Amino acid sequence: MLVQEFRTEVVPPAERWDLWQDVATRTHVPNLMRSERTDDFRAVMRVLPLGDDLQIAQLRFPQMDTVRTPRTIRRFDPEVYQINCQLAGDGGMAQNGRRAVFGTGDLVLADTSLPYDVRFNATSERSSTVVVSIPRARLPLPPRAVRRLLATPIAVDRGMGGALYRWLADIARRAEEFTQADVPTLSSVTTDLLASVLGRCLEAEDTLTPESRRGALRTRIRDFVDQNLGDPSLSPATVAAAHGISVRHLHQLFTEEGETPAAWIRHRRLERCRRDLSDPRLRGRSVQSVAARWGFTDPATFSRVFRRTYGMSPREYRHHK
Repeated sequence: MLVQEFRTEVVPPAERWDLWQDVATRTHVPNLMRSERTDDFRAVMRVLPLGDDLQIAQLRFPQMDTVRTPRTIRRFDPEVYQINCQLAGDGGMAQNGRRAVFGTGDLVLADTSLPYDVRFNATSERSSTVVVSIPRARLPLPPRAVRRLLATPIAVDRGMGGALYRWLADIARRAEEFTQADVPTLSSVTTDLLASVLGRCLEAEDTLTPESRRGALRTRIRDFVDQNLGDPSLSPATVAAAHGISVRHLHQLFTEEGETPAAWIRHRRLERCRRDLSDPRLRGRSVQSVAARWGFTDPATFSRVFRRTYGMSPREYRHHK
């Protein structure tokens, strides 16, 4: 029998959350996990390995947040796509400057090489999802194109999407029936169905006008910047790389609105700092820590830029407010 099954109920309630985190790290990728049910985390995971780092896993669990950070990516990154097919429950996901809400019958795609944040909501029933982990190199679609689908809910209730949903749900239900001899077929059919569904989504997006695509891209870039302001390494180069475009293209997108990417990043950081400095609840936090929180690593530079923008030093601004 190929399937590997893990149940947290094999240990006492107080140990179940720790067991789940350990199993999830070993079977998938290192992530930061949070839950409101850590006192008695009842969960089940069934993993069906299909060779060459391709696997299908069904997970059933209560409310949980999963966060993949730059640090966890540096710790280990298998460079795979994780395709979540939601069988029960709902939640939300953020990655690559996009935010998505998904529910039962939706497919949502993540890339382990980029930070993400996924929330599975608490319901009367445990959330149930099938996760396909497939190396990027195995999916016969351009990675740059697939990146456009990250954190974008895909309804799989009809056509090829419906075929994929039924295939994954059936595999999850009958995982214990498969043997090693079934691996080549399971692997090839799963890969082909995924490629077909994702490829059709990309074709539909390609029907947008160039103006619509540029507008959507600008929106994703601005959201990405806002989500990563605290990262000191955030720059036009890192923003361009995260969206699969050149720095020159990035500058062209911003030039159309009369600004530069660097100026926009600086403006958003200053706005966040100004907001924190005017918040009475943060009076105990030093000016330097406020600046560092939003990506300013040099206090002198921060003070100079803040004064030039708002007409007074950060310290004066805080006392004025």
